[in-house]
Amino acid sequence: MTRVLVLQGPNLNLLGTREPEIYGRETLEQVHAGIATRARELGLDVDFFQSNHEGALIDRLHQRDFDVAIVNAGGLTHTSVALRDALLAVQRPFLEVHLSDPATRESFRHVNFLRDIAVASIVGRGALGYHLALEQIAAGIGGDRGPA
Repeated sequence: MTRVLVLQGPNLNLLGTREPEIYGRETLEQVHAGIATRARELGLDVDFFQSNHEGALIDRLHQRDFDVAIVNAGGLTHTSVALRDALLAVQRPFLEVHLSDPATRESFRHVNFLRDIAVASIVGRGALGYHLALEQIAAGIGGDRGPA
């Protein structure tokens, strides 16, 4: 069974209350419940990890106990060379997900340190983006690291 790590970055614990007009009204727990249900339907084993701390996210990746990751790095997408380096170092493919589309937001969000090393990037689809990522994984996408 394919082991999927869903890695959630800073402030995603505030889903449902943080700028709901951008991120929606579902809480992180509700989003994770939906992901878990869809993963079971697709025959995938899923584990979740969220932290507001860059080092904790990196430490979690270093465990290498997953086959492929779905990563929503939040604001670290635009700032963290260290997270990028960790994603490369663990030699596991990952799909990048963002609830909103950073390219349509503030100019500082247009910088993305992860997109070029992600197998795929799904943006602006809300929580559905995680389900689309799971479907790509179940279809065999994510087996090798390729262009976004």
